[in-house]
Amino acid sequence: MPRPNAASQLRIVSLAPSATSILCAIGARSSLVGVTRWCADVAPVKHLPKFGDCWKLESVPQILKLKPDLVIGSVPFKTETLGKLLEHPLRFLALNPRRIADIEADIRVVAGLVGRLSAASHVIRKMRKEFASLHGSARRNPKLRAYFEAWPNPRITSPPWVAEIAEMCGTEFVGTPGARISDEDVASSNPDVIVLAWAATGDRAKPKSCYELAAWKDVAAIKNRRVFVIQDELLNTPAPILIRGARELAKVLSKSQAQMARRP
Repeated sequence: MPRPNAASQLRIVSLAPSATSILCAIGARSSLVGVTRWCADVAPVKHLPKFGDCWKLESVPQILKLKPDLVIGSVPFKTETLGKLLEHPLRFLALNPRRIADIEADIRVVAGLVGRLSAASHVIRKMRKEFASLHGSARRNPKLRAYFEAWPNPRITSPPWVAEIAEMCGTEFVGTPGARISDEDVASSNPDVIVLAWAATGDRAKPKSCYELAAWKDVAAIKNRRVFVIQDELLNTPAPILIRGARELAKVLSKSQAQMARRP
């Protein structure tokens, strides 16, 4: 794929909020000609045409009208949905990060396509500096065990990059990142804190459902009223917006750590 120059610029349709966050963070928002409806929650793109995503996409003809050079999506995707898109002569890039190192690699890949590698390096340095600062602050506080939930039914833990951020914040991640977990396994792990960041729900996760669960009545997080909600987009978007999610998480954990430090 040719890189843009002064006379040309890639026309990109982003069906992945992470890609949109990356493009805006590296100063390439003008390359976007369309986005998924979920992108407006992570970046200033409300003025652009909105579509579905890699799971449900009824608007292929509208995407084609924009004459994109590239469509960016993410894994997982629905094969049938992607198949309908790729029936047309479109270039498609799927992002599939697991860890923070993968997110940094995605930032570089996307930046390379739009000629913004220098900006990508700056964004990555900023992310690393922020994470290092959080790690330095967390070392002064008591160690916590925390259960992070990305979905309640079936119960699924938050992605691996959230586990890494949790560790930076001085917290042990309960369970296997990005995997199903039973009520009994959560209870036996006895987390000090429960953090809900349910996918595609913004900040509408429901702590009440945790407090009313009989299997968790003896869990420390429940007995001490330490169930917190963090906006889904801040923790579940593998992109520069994670800086904001990490800050929010640090605030939540610091509050709990301070409470534990005051125990007699």
